[in-house]
Amino acid sequence: MSTQTGQLLLAGTPGPLSVPRRRLTLSSQNFKDSTLAIHGGRSLDSHASSMIFPLYQTSMFVHQAVGLDTAISYSRVSNPTVDMLEKVIGELEGTPPAVCFRSGMAATTTLFLALLKAGDHVVLTEVIYGGTMRLFREVLDHFGVTSTFVDTCEAANVESAITAATRIVFIETPGNPTLKLTDIAAVARITKQHGVLLAVDNTFLTPILQKPLELGADISVLSTTKYIDGHNATVGGSIATRDEAMLERLRLIRKTLGTIQAPFEAWLTLQGVKTLPARLKIQCENAMALASWLERNPAVERVYYPGLDSCPQKALADRQQRAPGGMLAFELKAGLEPTIRMLNALKLCVRAESLGGLETLMTHPSTTTHADLDPELRRRLGIRDGLVRISVGLEAPEDILADLEQAFAAAGISAAQTTPKSNASSEVSREVR
Repeated sequence: MSTQTGQLLLAGTPGPLSVPRRRLTLSSQNFKDSTLAIHGGRSLDSHASSMIFPLYQTSMFVHQAVGLDTAISYSRVSNPTVDMLEKVIGELEGTPPAVCFRSGMAATTTLFLALLKAGDHVVLTEVIYGGTMRLFREVLDHFGVTSTFVDTCEAANVESAITAATRIVFIETPGNPTLKLTDIAAVARITKQHGVLLAVDNTFLTPILQKPLELGADISVLSTTKYIDGHNATVGGSIATRDEAMLERLRLIRKTLGTIQAPFEAWLTLQGVKTLPARLKIQCENAMALASWLERNPAVERVYYPGLDSCPQKALADRQQRAPGGMLAFELKAGLEPTIRMLNALKLCVRAESLGGLETLMTHPSTTTHADLDPELRRRLGIRDGLVRISVGLEAPEDILADLEQAFAAAGISAAQTTPKSNASSEVSREVR
């Protein structure tokens, strides 16, 4: 068989068969999430029909004539590679194409700058990523935007905090770092009664394990840096909504601020998202095994993981999540110094502040992600000196546990005597597909 541009010559045929050059697309209706992660938004490029969507690493696009372009002219406004990532995330979220940004904080910041003005008010989850707290206290507060942080696990607290000036309720569930849950459907009923938007930071679970818009939320925010990419290779963020006017507004503010995702990072994220459901299945199983081991350890004060029967919010997790997730936290009884010694003694697991990648990462929130908070506020939120957050990776669970065991011993902390079987967590693999 020989090929020519636009033609296909088959052996044994009298002449070339015409093969029209066209963009090949795939209708994604009725596919499962594991299929959408691979094929969502699939569009083979018209130039060479590459299986992998091309990287358009360019700042600009040529105009066909004065005042005539192809709707893409400058990569600060839009870029085909970024557009494809937005389509895939939109497919997973169940929305039109999402809007992608340089980072998760760029997404969150653009959201508030697009929808708020001086005098407006926002209600937020009190157990939330430290950067979101910092955004309000160090930036938005200076522009006349006020905020109230409340315990949103009780929906009544949200309603009590809403004022005539409230425009958005912003929740993070599970919360960072104690995995405190908020009932999205219950809060959505309240926000709709008051004519207020509900936005959910869904970074810890992604739309594979939790779909905020199906539960009544208006907006879903992700740090794609984490599970969506999954390889610690990029920094990015996204916003998804079914409100077309809001999407247009977000793109306008993104263009103005210059916060669009970079083409190369979007291209890398497109490769990472394909394995998202498969990665999450293993991470959920490993997290369950690790949480069970920690819960039996006499040196551990408490374990925060919604998959455990001992979790006071397990019923809520079962109702709104497809699986407990790959994040957990635990608190050592011994306090600060032994906790630091234990973390410094890790050999396999990595000390790092991010999450959602292939490797198991451990973080000490009170000295890293939430170090800016007043110590008394940290303690009230449950972020004590002995708290450790774990992003569970894809390593063999026995190896993760062995590393923790030796680190406990090196720090002078007694370890549990029983190690869970490798299949102890198979029950959490339901519906991660």
